[in-house]
Amino acid sequence: MNDFTYPIIFGVVVGTLGRLYMLRTDYRQYPTYLHGKIIHLALGFIAAGLGSVAIPSIMKEEFTAITFLTLAASQFREVRNMERNTLTQLDGFELVPRGSTYIEGIAIAFESRNYLVIFISFASTFSYIVFNIWVAIIVAFSTLLISRKLMSGGRLKDIVDIEYIEPRFDGAGLYVDNIYIMNIGLPQRQEEVLRYGMGFIIKPKNFNARTTISNLGQRQAILHDVSTALGVYRDSGTPALVPLAKRDLDDGRVGVFLLPQEKNIEKALKIIGEVPTLENAIRMPTEREPVIKGDNSK
Repeated sequence: MNDFTYPIIFGVVVGTLGRLYMLRTDYRQYPTYLHGKIIHLALGFIAAGLGSVAIPSIMKEEFTAITFLTLAASQFREVRNMERNTLTQLDGFELVPRGSTYIEGIAIAFESRNYLVIFISFASTFSYIVFNIWVAIIVAFSTLLISRKLMSGGRLKDIVDIEYIEPRFDGAGLYVDNIYIMNIGLPQRQEEVLRYGMGFIIKPKNFNARTTISNLGQRQAILHDVSTALGVYRDSGTPALVPLAKRDLDDGRVGVFLLPQEKNIEKALKIIGEVPTLENAIRMPTEREPVIKGDNSK
């Protein structure tokens, strides 16, 4: 064994453990199947190995070994494509689908976490070689905390206020507060909606939040997460029982109508607040610089 054996082993172990930590099954229930987890752990092991050998390769002037990092980047992009294709196929069989915006966010997250593993392994191996194992342990723990912060992302509760409103009918029109949801003419369906239905008003805290929650993908993510956690009172071929989210065009509020199997208001409020703010849905129109009159460069 040479001087770099233990630092490389340490970096690989820490990086793989970091990927295992980031591979958590939460209330969204993905990934749940064993083979899917094995795929991501194997890729995490490969990413940890690449991050660990980078510093020894530079110190040994084996610069060709660094080219494997660029090869790994292309392989990890295939991870995104794999997750996108898998979830898109599965989405067609969901009673309340995730939507393409949510799927793309999940796919990006799986790709980016392999890069976080490279960062963890790189920093751990570097600190082991330059200092000692005790410093490396501290650095490894610190990078895991940084990775946890980077992977957490924003939550809907950070940009909106959420309020429960009992759904009501005005004739055949279903309303949540004053927001029209849909038309249901059958008395039997109206009775089911009033018995099982729940309504929520999502109020944006600022203009940027108003634009973000107007995104159809963000609204579909809300419907999917709540339906996954609380169940959904519907089956295929019952369009009147489909959960919906509609926007008030005047003030940007969003009315959410749900039909959960477990009618738990407090739990539903918490779940809506924990829905991730999708990166592809975030808009910040107030951050845009005003266009100067006569300036065609914008």
